Amino acid sequence: MGEIDSATTTSVETSADAAALRRPGSTAESKPVNGGTNGSVNIEKKTFAIKKYRHVTAIHSQSRPSTLSHDAGTTPSFLGFRNLMVIVLVVGNLRLIIENMQKYGNLICLTCHDFRQKDVIVGFLLYVLVPCHLFIAYSFEWYAAKQARISRAQSSRGGSSSPTEDQQAKFEKKWQSIRGAHLFNATLALAVHSWVVYFHIHHPLIGTITELHVIIVYMKVISYALTNRDLRHAYLHPIKGELASLPELYTQCPYPQNITMGNLTYFWWAPTLVYQPVYPRSENIRWLFVIKRLSETVCLSVFIWFCSAQYAAPVLWNSLDKIDHLDLVSIVERLLKLSTISLVIWLAGFFALFQSSLNALAEIMRFGDRSFYDDWWNSAGLGDYWRLWNKPVYQFMKRHIFTPLLGRGWSMQSASIAVFFVSAVLHELLVGIPTKNIIGVAFLGMIVQIPLIWITRVFEKMKGPNSRLIGNCIFWVSFTILGQPFAALIYFYAWQAKYGSVAKKMAMNQQTLLN
Repeated sequence: MGEIDSATTTSVETSADAAALRRPGSTAESKPVNGGTNGSVNIEKKTFAIKKYRHVTAIHSQSRPSTLSHDAGTTPSFLGFRNLMVIVLVVGNLRLIIENMQKYGNLICLTCHDFRQKDVIVGFLLYVLVPCHLFIAYSFEWYAAKQARISRAQSSRGGSSSPTEDQQAKFEKKWQSIRGAHLFNATLALAVHSWVVYFHIHHPLIGTITELHVIIVYMKVISYALTNRDLRHAYLHPIKGELASLPELYTQCPYPQNITMGNLTYFWWAPTLVYQPVYPRSENIRWLFVIKRLSETVCLSVFIWFCSAQYAAPVLWNSLDKIDHLDLVSIVERLLKLSTISLVIWLAGFFALFQSSLNALAEIMRFGDRSFYDDWWNSAGLGDYWRLWNKPVYQFMKRHIFTPLLGRGWSMQSASIAVFFVSAVLHELLVGIPTKNIIGVAFLGMIVQIPLIWITRVFEKMKGPNSRLIGNCIFWVSFTILGQPFAALIYFYAWQAKYGSVAKKMAMNQQTLLN
C-alpha cells in the first residue's frame, strides 16, 4: 500500500513538474524536487518518471479550438490542398486527353490551314503601313513645337516669361487645329485599316493580329498627342509653375527636345501605350534572357495551337447543332466543358504575351519598367482584376480618359462608365472585325462588367479573409464560365453561320424549301 501511495505521489509530482517544464520561462531549477537543489538530478528523476508512468501524461492540459475553426489563433497553411488540387487537375485533364484521343483521334495537321496568300500579303502591308500614322502625328507635333519656340521667344523679348493673352489665344487656336489633325489621323488609322481587315483578310488569326496592331498604334497616337499637348502648355507657362509640376524624370529630355524621330521610334517599339519623353532604362541587354523569353513564347504558342485544334475545336463543332436547336441543357454542358480548355488556353496566352513576349521586347529596348501585370489571380472582385491583369491598357485609360474626366468635374462613377464604354468599343472591334461578325457580344460583355464591379466592390472593401474569398470566387466563376467560353461559343457559331457548315446547312434547307 505504501508503494502504491508513493508511486501515486511521485507520478502527480512528476506530471506537475513536466507541465512546469513545458511552460515558457520555466526551468528545472525553479522548483526543487524532494528538497533537492541539483538541476541535473531533477531532470534525471523526471525522465525516469516519464518513462515509468506513461499512462498519466496530461494530454488535455489547456483549452484549444479546432484548426479550421473561426476562433483559431492562426490560419493553417493549405499547401497540401493546393498540391491535391494540382494532382486532381492533372489527372482529370489526363483522362480528358485519353478520352479525346479515343473519340477523335489525332486532329493535328500541319498543312490543314486556310492561310490564303492574299491574307498574308495584305496583313504584311498593313503591318508596315499602320505605323506611318505615328510619323504623321510626329509631323504635327514638329510643327507645334516650332510654333511653341516662336511664341516663347516672343514672350521673352517682351520681358515676360509667359505668353500674353493675345499670344495665348493664338496658341489655343493653333492647338485646336493640331488636335483636329491628330483626331483625324488616329480615326483614319483605325477606320481605314479596320475596313481593310474586315473585307480583305479572311483568316481570323491574321485578322486578329493585324487589328490588334491597328488598335495599339491608334492608342499610341492618342497618347503621343495628348502628352505633348500638356508638355507644350507647361513649356509656354513657366512663370505659373507649370514646369515645376512635371515629373522630375522629364528634365532629362525637356520639351521640345523630345520631338525627334528617334524619340518617337523608341515609343513605337516600347512595350507601353503611354507616351513619356523619358522612360527608366536598364543598363544593358541580356541576350540569354531574351532567348529564354522568346523560347517560352514559341513553346506556348505551339501549346495553344495544339489545345485549340485537338480539344477546343471538337467541343465547338459539337456545339453547333445544340445552338441551332436551342437545346439549353446541352448548351450549358458544352459551355462547362469548354470552360476548362478555354481557361488553359487563356492562361497560356497571358503568360506568353505579358510575361514572355513583353519582357523579351522590354529587354531588347532596355525598357526598365516591367510591371505589365500584378497578382490579378488574387482579385477580390472584378474591379481589382481590370486594374491588375493588363496594366498597359489600364494605365492608358486612367491617364488619358479617367483622370482628365475627373478633372473636368465628372464623378468617379460616370468616368468609370466612360472608360468601360471606350474599352467595350475597342473589344468589339478587336473580336468582331477579324471574325466578320460585329454582333455586340464583346461590347455587351464589357458593359456588363460595370454592375458586376459594383456588386463585388462590397467584398473588396470588407475586411477579413472570407470577404476576399467570396469576391475572388465570383470573379473566377464569371471569368471562366460566363465570360470567355460563352463569347468563344457565340462568335464561333456566328462565323460558321456566315462562312462554315451552318451556312451550308442553312443554304441546303433554303434550297429544299424552294424546291
